[in-house]
Amino acid sequence: MQAAKTKQRSRPKSREAGSTRAALRRDWDLYLMLLVPFCLLVLFKYVPIGGLIMAFQDYDIFGGFLESPMVGMKNFQELFAAREFLSVLWNTLCISWYKILFFFPVPILVALMLNEIKCGWYKRTVQTIIYMPHFLSWVVVAGLTFDMLSSTGAVNRLLALFGVTPLNFLMDASKFQPIVVLSAIWKEAGYSAIVYLAAISAIDPSLYEAAVMDGAGKLKQMLYITLPGIVPTIVMMLLLRIGTVMDGNVEQIMAMYNPTVYETGDVIGTFIYRMGLGNMRYSFAAAAGLFNSVVSFTQVFFSNMASKKLVHRSLW
Repeated sequence: MQAAKTKQRSRPKSREAGSTRAALRRDWDLYLMLLVPFCLLVLFKYVPIGGLIMAFQDYDIFGGFLESPMVGMKNFQELFAAREFLSVLWNTLCISWYKILFFFPVPILVALMLNEIKCGWYKRTVQTIIYMPHFLSWVVVAGLTFDMLSSTGAVNRLLALFGVTPLNFLMDASKFQPIVVLSAIWKEAGYSAIVYLAAISAIDPSLYEAAVMDGAGKLKQMLYITLPGIVPTIVMMLLLRIGTVMDGNVEQIMAMYNPTVYETGDVIGTFIYRMGLGNMRYSFAAAAGLFNSVVSFTQVFFSNMASKKLVHRSLW
């Protein structure tokens, strides 16, 4: 009797294994194509993790990992004692949370408005226009920003029409963070709306038909059908955004900042770059990078736990 039960349990497993082997034989070329990106992922994402040992060494570029002496937590002590560290950490958090506060809702609003456009050609035209800035590099966006905000740029010319003295936007540290946030909104808000448009398209159309029959207008349909329908997507995107809080979008910052705005523009990523490659303090920079990664993971972990309890949605 027991043997019969064991045999019955093994049949589904054997069938599953057989179907897997059949799929591999049938689609071997597709699986072979996945081998290249998998190898690149391992090579550039997982292999470099071994370099974290540098954070606990007094790394010598000529001696390498094997001959560099271990110094324990010395690099972290120097990092936390560094005069610039608290300023850099504060700038990183400010820029990232400003982006969450002001940037994150914009793609949702854009998607909601695009969803209400019924004229096909007009909708496609608007989408094309607002998606295009995403495909510009941050170097190009920085160049456009410099041209517009320079002393003879379009913004100062417009202000001059109202009798306002030209402002030196690019050399004023107090204006750097708003410029970073606004340029990020201009570049990425339209393209980021694609995710929410896809979520909206998955909502059951019969819900809108029932709402119309009950006399609900466009605003109520949006508030009580569309927004609740995309809440899981909003939560997922918010969790992913929180995971990049310590990133600060280094590419954007490096393309736009200059020594006169270090006070408010220097973030952890640029700090690591200057310490590691500029000052050749490799172990110190590795310690800063490891601290950055640990804090980012902790933020995602606890945000994921909160999301699971509050809205029953999570990344894992």
